[in-house]
Amino acid sequence: MINTLNFWRITTLALADSVNPCAIAVLTMVLMAILIQNPDKRKKVLYAGIAFSASVYLGYLFYGVVIIQFFKTFAELLRENSGIIYNGLAILAMILGALNLKDYFTYKPGGLVTEMPMFMRPKVKRIIQKITSPSGAFIIGFLVTIFLLPCTIGPYIVASGLLSELGTLGALPWLLYYNMLFILPMLIIIGLVYYGFAKVDEVSGWKEKNIRRLHLIAGILLFLVGLALLMGWI
Repeated sequence: MINTLNFWRITTLALADSVNPCAIAVLTMVLMAILIQNPDKRKKVLYAGIAFSASVYLGYLFYGVVIIQFFKTFAELLRENSGIIYNGLAILAMILGALNLKDYFTYKPGGLVTEMPMFMRPKVKRIIQKITSPSGAFIIGFLVTIFLLPCTIGPYIVASGLLSELGTLGALPWLLYYNMLFILPMLIIIGLVYYGFAKVDEVSGWKEKNIRRLHLIAGILLFLVGLALLMGWI
């Protein structure tokens, strides 16, 4: 039977994470790199996008297991004071939400824990430009997830911390669900580009035009779920 509390917690956190502008930006760079190498081969764009998304999915699944193990160990050290962890995760979610809301009102590229730091961006671009095939997109995807961590790991830490009480096996289905929601916007963008509903530069332009709104959505979701956790509503 599905745990209703976990469903709402994980769904909200995953949706907040999925609208992160830096994940969308990296995907558009991957698709552009493949298009430049294969301008008339749209299937390669499709396969490369799916390969990259699958790589991100698996990479984040691994990180989730590691985070859960960390929280399990930390909880054992605290023993009877495990409520400290729960409240700490709630406050962390609220802080992340507040930082995203700040980016809506006073936006500056490379915001702390809300976007990829500026010094990382040229490195990521150079790595992605080396992609020429779906297999290359899959391999490089694992490396790129490391650069995505500063701007996407916050909600994932909160979710993994909440799931740690279930143990690794008990949390695994929820991690699979979380990461599917996380890469869902990527898959939608890939489908739009492949079927001709949008061009890669149009997606990139849309992201830039709506970047503050994306932060607003993420901020509201994260702050509300943190508040709900702290107040015991979910």
